[in-house]
Amino acid sequence: MKNKFNPRQNYRQTLEDIGYVTLKEATQADYDRIGFMSGLEVHQQLKTREKLFCRCPSARYQKDDEFDAEIIRHMRPTLSELGEYDGTALMEFKTRKEIIYRIKNETTCTYEVDDTPPFPLNREALEIAIEISLLKKLNIVGEVHITRKQYLDGSIPTGFQRTAIIGVEGEIELPHKKIRLIQLSIEEDSCREISDVGHTRVYKTDRLGMPLIETVTYPDMVNPQEVAQTCHFIRFLNRSTGKVFTGMGAARQDVNVSCRGGTRVEIKGVSKIRYIPALTHNEAFRQWALLHIRESLLKKVKKPQEWKIISRQLEPDYFELKPRMAKTMKENDWHFYAVALPKFQGVLSHFTQPGKVFADELSDRLKVIACIEKPNMDHSESFKPLLNEEGWVQVKKLLQARADDALLVFWGPEEDISTALETIEERCRMAFEGVPNETRKAFADGTTIFERVLPGADRMYPDTDSAPIPLEDDYIESLKDRIPPVSIDAWKQMQKWKIPEDAYEYILKKNLFPLLEHMVKEMNEDPVFAGTLLGHRLKHVEGQVKPSAEFDYWQVADLISMIRNRKLDMAIIHHLLPLVYQYPKMDFDSLLTSVRYKPVSKEKIIADIPFLKKKFCTLRKNGDAKAEVRWLMGQLRVKALGNMSLKELRDIIINNKAKKTKAKPQ
Repeated sequence: MKNKFNPRQNYRQTLEDIGYVTLKEATQADYDRIGFMSGLEVHQQLKTREKLFCRCPSARYQKDDEFDAEIIRHMRPTLSELGEYDGTALMEFKTRKEIIYRIKNETTCTYEVDDTPPFPLNREALEIAIEISLLKKLNIVGEVHITRKQYLDGSIPTGFQRTAIIGVEGEIELPHKKIRLIQLSIEEDSCREISDVGHTRVYKTDRLGMPLIETVTYPDMVNPQEVAQTCHFIRFLNRSTGKVFTGMGAARQDVNVSCRGGTRVEIKGVSKIRYIPALTHNEAFRQWALLHIRESLLKKVKKPQEWKIISRQLEPDYFELKPRMAKTMKENDWHFYAVALPKFQGVLSHFTQPGKVFADELSDRLKVIACIEKPNMDHSESFKPLLNEEGWVQVKKLLQARADDALLVFWGPEEDISTALETIEERCRMAFEGVPNETRKAFADGTTIFERVLPGADRMYPDTDSAPIPLEDDYIESLKDRIPPVSIDAWKQMQKWKIPEDAYEYILKKNLFPLLEHMVKEMNEDPVFAGTLLGHRLKHVEGQVKPSAEFDYWQVADLISMIRNRKLDMAIIHHLLPLVYQYPKMDFDSLLTSVRYKPVSKEKIIADIPFLKKKFCTLRKNGDAKAEVRWLMGQLRVKALGNMSLKELRDIIINNKAKKTKAKPQ
């Protein structure tokens, strides 16, 4: 093409124009410049025996190919009482999705397909939700009103989720500021998505209906790290009760992000907190980039309301396509279309996210709304174009495009073409307005893709099948006694001591922080050792060994003192702790006998190494150095128990080996 427009140069220039900085380089001044703002919706499954509105067992998961029946449904929009359609419902209807639910009889009943009225709300789940609300200093409602929240993506077969507000207007305290909470709700969990290809979406129903709490914050966070820190503390408070499920999928968060002049965009299903900083950083700058695109378009297009695309069907055989693509089009009988975007030159290659451009905004929507799987389009500003230069010249002539127009081609089944053309034009028109309200799906690399239109504000309405539940003051006061004494000061101190965060929950739930503080400050134990001993090792012992009613957690400190007084290696505590937990009255010498401890000097243990090396060579003539080290450790482990550190023993064995094999000077 005669046009000398350079997409790569344009991409770099737009990075400079919006003042993009990486997450690593960004400062608070950068976030203040773009008006970064973020809030959270943190979801956590409650550890109950049954689901929220039926008596099916909770937390019994099935494999992807393990199901007893399938139900197929199609989502259709209906008019509201005001005679209006919900935007999300209309978008989902365009997709013409076939929703398949894979059902396991053990975990699903007729309630979940709306063929049976709901059972009364699970009281066990309600009590846990109230306790966690009190932990977060929320004001408990006087009466629980169950409502229906529209769920239009098919993840709930009924098309709505039963939910109820439990607490409102609370706060949590971070080390440097307080974060306000809007509310805590209890609700049903949705299905688990297995696949979403073309016009078919498949779900499992084992998780459907499990009790879930949702904690919603105000948009008080002003940088990505603050968002992650807030999420950490909310999840920490949830887990401190010991009454929530943990592990993959048990906790999820939706992150709401905006920049100055932008709008609230919801990033759905962030599975790991460590993804939050990159996701929120990139989304804020994506919106900042979209605002820059809007300004540049409004300078070139004086009447945006009259703007429209120009399209034409092409014959693939007339273009030199890549062989694989040409073959795929022919085999699937796909249609091939060209589209001109008037005045859009420079927009398709405009930066939006790291490694992504505005053209990806179009491609993502073609995948989600028109259900045309990627790769689904190519454009004149692509870094790796499908068409060669001659092909784009031909497209330009066919569409009678001008020099400052952008061009794209796309392909797909005939029945999806009209939706695709409508989708392209709709998204380009949105570019004149700035940032569209939408829900986006998160990826581990910190980028996102379009998922669906953001639901309207009027998506909730009363559930006429469920009566209100009054909450008496005496009942709420009785639940306050169950709340663990969680202190922000204790949390801060454990962070300062660099104790692993997954140990906090157990330590605070069992009120072990005073013991931890005593071990560190009075006994001069290393904080990381003391924290992991209580939060990891003791927790493991408690889950594996039958406890004694006479065991006192402070016996752990006594056990450490006895080991120190005997000048034994501290590693022996891992063997003694289960015995103390099960037999708290057993004297120390009996404990040592039980683990087969015998006092042996370090020198004697080391002196056995040469003999054992010779024995190894006799037994395993072809054994390598690593095998020799493992065998020697196995032979000396029992003798070393309580007498010397296994790490020290291993280092001595390895170093001794190195000295032996070191070449002698000539």
